[in-house]
Amino acid sequence: MNRRLKTLLIKTKRQVFSEMLGNNPSLFHGEGYDFSELREYQIGDDIRKIDWTITAKLQKPYVKIFHEERELNVVAACMAGGSLFFGTHRIKQEVVTEIAAILGYSAVRNGDLFSGAIVEGSELSLQRPTKRIFGVNRFVERVDALQLLGKHVDYAAGAKTLFERLKRKSVLFLIGDFLTGAELALLSRRHEVIAVIVRDRFEEHPVPLGQVHLVDPESGKTLLTHFGEGSVRRYRAKVIENDEKLYRHLNRHRIRFVKIYTDEDPFGKLVKLFGRSV
Repeated sequence: MNRRLKTLLIKTKRQVFSEMLGNNPSLFHGEGYDFSELREYQIGDDIRKIDWTITAKLQKPYVKIFHEERELNVVAACMAGGSLFFGTHRIKQEVVTEIAAILGYSAVRNGDLFSGAIVEGSELSLQRPTKRIFGVNRFVERVDALQLLGKHVDYAAGAKTLFERLKRKSVLFLIGDFLTGAELALLSRRHEVIAVIVRDRFEEHPVPLGQVHLVDPESGKTLLTHFGEGSVRRYRAKVIENDEKLYRHLNRHRIRFVKIYTDEDPFGKLVKLFGRSV
């Protein structure tokens, strides 16, 4: 394990095991519940638990009641494509590695099962569930050591493979840059899915660079072009179009999400995300 990764893990472990207050025993609060019954909606109920099908039939709002399970099954799925090998502050792969460590340590701290998954193309590598720090460290090392250049990740195919392989209901974190379309409807029916979008600010707000030699990190194709004001506007329009489509999809299927930039603290952003849900 190299010095940079050791430093990252020490910092992350201290955040998870030392800086989290007693009033916040877990970084995340997944659903981790078994369905029990339906009852009529009462003031104060979580509107996310409303069963809209039954509500439409009976013309009265009904909510699903669950029994809490003893432990959660937490899965961190890293969507490993060449586009993660980019960053102006630090590369996105390093941020993905840190997020995986935060989620793994948090699961161990809370006594939950943690599984690490790596999606490359449509292929899935899935680690056995663990409650040990050693198991988390082993997965984090794998993520950090990934050779990403020349690799493409298919979010739709990866989600389908995760649906087929993950049999137990899980709190499933999909970690990637989501620069291509994602179809998560089926996956969200079985699992509580949280999308963790990792970006570099330059990807969303580029500046004119003039004559440049560009290399596609996934295909390896090169392009000598003039990246001026017009190119920036067209590129920005495509990014906005992609993200608007992505956000509509996530909201439609009630998938929580957070965007973390390469110059931000992932731990703080994740705490803020789950602080809103309790």
